[in-house]
Amino acid sequence: MQLYNSATRRKEEFIPNHPDIVKMYTCGPTVYHFAHIGNLRSYIMEDVLEKYLRYSGYNVKRVMNITDVGHLSSDADTGEDKMLKGAKREHKTVMEIAKFYTDAFFEDCRKLNIKRPDVVEPATNCIAEYIHLIERLIEKGYAYEAGGNIYFDTAKLDKYYIFNDHKEEDLAVGVREGVEADENKRNKADFVLWFTKSKFEDQELKWDSPWGTGYPGWHIECSGISMKHLGEDLDIHCGGIDNAFPHHTNEIAQSEAYLGHPWCKYWFHVLHLNTNSGKMSKSKGEFLTVSLLEEKGYDPLVYRLFCLQSHYRKSLVFSFENLDNAATTYNKLISRIAALRPEAGEAFDEAAAQPLREKFHAALGNDLNTSLGVTVLYDVLKSETNATTKLALLGEFDTVLGLSLLPAAERARAEAERLAKAETQATVVTEGEANPEAEALALERIEARKAKNWARADELREALKALGFAVEDTREGAKLKRI
Repeated sequence: MQLYNSATRRKEEFIPNHPDIVKMYTCGPTVYHFAHIGNLRSYIMEDVLEKYLRYSGYNVKRVMNITDVGHLSSDADTGEDKMLKGAKREHKTVMEIAKFYTDAFFEDCRKLNIKRPDVVEPATNCIAEYIHLIERLIEKGYAYEAGGNIYFDTAKLDKYYIFNDHKEEDLAVGVREGVEADENKRNKADFVLWFTKSKFEDQELKWDSPWGTGYPGWHIECSGISMKHLGEDLDIHCGGIDNAFPHHTNEIAQSEAYLGHPWCKYWFHVLHLNTNSGKMSKSKGEFLTVSLLEEKGYDPLVYRLFCLQSHYRKSLVFSFENLDNAATTYNKLISRIAALRPEAGEAFDEAAAQPLREKFHAALGNDLNTSLGVTVLYDVLKSETNATTKLALLGEFDTVLGLSLLPAAERARAEAERLAKAETQATVVTEGEANPEAEALALERIEARKAKNWARADELREALKALGFAVEDTREGAKLKRI
């Protein structure tokens, strides 16, 4: 498998650190509000990556954090704690907010067929791990105390910027959005490992530490949780592109300073979902959620398909017109699958299946090209093989793509059969006293409709009206009512 590595800026052959397991870490949500569909694009693509690795025969252990403390409104360690902001907004405790929005996030994931990671760890569970990491960083000379807070000293690193070639002046106050002066920092790029009461004295969640009562910085959380569950090396670290700097940059800095060796081998970043007005963001006050899409009549899996039709390393522009196109594509695809009818005794055709599997691997194995992966579904439908083989392959590939193809096709098939049965039921029920002449016309009209002779069916409706009857088509047949 070829996978683009954000740290080296090139596609590389994926070779895990250990032959028996792939260690995968995902930056989870900060649970102070609903996830918007831009956030969820990243989780969809990370889900496809995990499922493709499993499909390819790898044993995967995937860990995700839940940020319920320490993430400030500015990535530069300034502004209000996002969790506290959510609690004030809804007049609840931070933990009540965290529980509600964690549950909401995983409900959205369920609707989008995103597999729950093997380990989900709230940041507030691992305070002891963060304190241990910070103590060791201080001992090794990579961290210092100033103004009651503990900072990581980026000047001690040979190379700090991993994903972007930043210049020192780029971090000057007012140059990059969100950067404000912190007089306690020795260097502009330094970041907080532990806050004490010197900042945010109204912080609801606090813990005792060697440096005073306080709480962890955002960046230390992912390093602590990853090492707790995945050990001292990591194969793949996932996240949205907006996490690359400073969050992932800081994770690398503190993790490798603590470990004394390289930490993560591959970095997988998903680009933004944009609207016509720019990147979707909670800070703007308006954002789209899965629930809102449902209220507008969209199946959440239509949005999943919309994401799969583009490459994860390309920005994706959302509009309802584009989503409508994805809905049309999804419904037509399901209809074609529903039309497949295996014959009795039909065997799976391995010779026909193998080239199609190779096409699927060629698509997904080339830096997770999901758009080509979807195209392979149509190659299956057009292939010269039997329905049994086609359905088996579609189900197999859908274990990666996650579009619920076979269940959706089964529901479509059952509905079509129900409607067909209703149309073939040549029964007439007359309200009140029977009228043989009207009932004969109604039966003839049923046959005309079955033959799709709509003109004749309309003539018969008018003839019934002349006799004083209105006709209503129901699941049970035709119902005659006196006018």
